[in-house]
Amino acid sequence: MRTIDPTMSLGALVTAHPELAGEMERRGLDYCCRGRRSLADACRDSGLDLGAISAGLADALADREVSASWTSMDAADLVDHLVDTHHRYLWRELPRLAALVEKIVSVHGERHPELIPIAACFEDIRSDLEPHLLKEERVLFPMVKELSDAARMPAFHCGSIRNPISVMMREHDDVGELLANLRTRTDGYRVPADGCASYTACFAGLEALEADTHLHIHKENNLLFPMVLALEAQLAGAAG
Repeated sequence: MRTIDPTMSLGALVTAHPELAGEMERRGLDYCCRGRRSLADACRDSGLDLGAISAGLADALADREVSASWTSMDAADLVDHLVDTHHRYLWRELPRLAALVEKIVSVHGERHPELIPIAACFEDIRSDLEPHLLKEERVLFPMVKELSDAARMPAFHCGSIRNPISVMMREHDDVGELLANLRTRTDGYRVPADGCASYTACFAGLEALEADTHLHIHKENNLLFPMVLALEAQLAGAAG
């Protein structure tokens, strides 16, 4: 039977076992923005029973031996994967969810005034994510590909690639906080008894957005960015 090493970071656990992403989500364990914490530290911080959580994660692995190709991609292929998978998802889903949020506010807003701050929080998320995607697609990701193909250290306009990566990570933290706020305001995406089909679809879509964005951020913060920084350091060392 598989066991879970509680000294491993949350990010490393999800990279090694991508099927644990959903299990982490259900237990409220942030494996993306705070993915460098060990499972033991995360459980302690959240007041969770480490033994029970470790056993639950091990049980989840028992019948789901799957591997994800992104865990072994090089930087250039991982960039393509991020754009084709997560960026495409967000460009499609953000406008769709915006329309759904607007619809349920117009229909249910009078009886459920809590929808007004929910709508505002979603708009903040969208306002953060869309420019962020553009900066990655137009600035950072082309730099990653140039670095991946380089035989010698490229001369980037921003100096080290660490600089745009630092900006992206701060923005990841910001959207992570907004998503946590959205979960709180929606009471864990709980649809009220008088909620219609659109209400249900909207909250399901928002919850899916949260899960996908967490996995998206994990792949960048805990896999792509360390890989790219190591590659830059290698090229800089060779040049020196």
